Amino acid sequence: MSIRIFIAALIALILSVPVLADASSGSIKIGVLTFGTVNWELEAIRNEGLDKKYGVELDVHLLANPDAGKIGLQANTLDIIATDWIWVSHQYQQGADFKFIPFSTQAGAIMASAGGAVRSLADLRGKRLGIAGGGLDKNWLLLKTYATRLAGLNLERDAQPVFAAPPLLNQQLQDGKLDALLTFWHFAARQEAQGYRRILDGRDMIRGLGIEVAVPNLGYVFKNGWALKNSKELDAFIAASAEARSLLCSSDQAWSKIAPLTQENDKNILKILRRDYCAGIVNQWGNPEKAAIGKIYQLLRETGGESLTGAAQELPAAIFWR
Repeated sequence: MSIRIFIAALIALILSVPVLADASSGSIKIGVLTFGTVNWELEAIRNEGLDKKYGVELDVHLLANPDAGKIGLQANTLDIIATDWIWVSHQYQQGADFKFIPFSTQAGAIMASAGGAVRSLADLRGKRLGIAGGGLDKNWLLLKTYATRLAGLNLERDAQPVFAAPPLLNQQLQDGKLDALLTFWHFAARQEAQGYRRILDGRDMIRGLGIEVAVPNLGYVFKNGWALKNSKELDAFIAASAEARSLLCSSDQAWSKIAPLTQENDKNILKILRRDYCAGIVNQWGNPEKAAIGKIYQLLRETGGESLTGAAQELPAAIFWR
């Protein structure tokens, strides 16, 4: 992380807004992005009274960017953040004892104009492909591996990759400056609702690489020492969050209450956002899923190198909470 990014993230952390300003010292301090999808779940916990049902008090801090949450966790100003297991693994190898418990299998997707020339992976040859995130983004690395193994494509050579933030890439796709776009799941959901074609998504790539189980990508992350001292509170939060996710998918009333957090009014967009959110719920978590993450770790290490995964040849099993 550069000094400039570190300072910006630190400022964002300091300026983060505690939603429950009067929370007691025994509450769980959780940092989430202001417009992140994790907020839907936390809002549902409050709306449906699950915090009272499970006896958990949440001190929610809204953050401007992901780095602010990571700094807060490392500095003990936050107890829990939402991030991916790759970061946890990398930190573990550097001596940090963080733990990961999954909550979503959602990943990115390749989107293209409905009337455009890109209709399959093979059509990306020679095309302008937008990639949300940087050169070490997990979705991009998995796509490169998938394209090489299944279509004989070297996308760095055979396509024209363009790296930028999702909003800019969305506009470029709309303006015809891109032929296709690899973007995050909630951006892809919005584009699908607007008539764009879904070419391929993260689940397709994982299955194509020989992994049949649903693989969690995102989870809640916390320090092991904190979890051992606050196991009752952590268990209560895990139970409340699981019920909140279930309610958002089974109860139209619960979903309608959090719908304003999506910043969308279009009913079709809301429908697809809910569909994809619910499709990402982790229904199974055990040794097969952990082994699958280990396989993906190996694939990412082959394409992204130690700068992404760290020096460990295998994914450290100790990063998982139970």
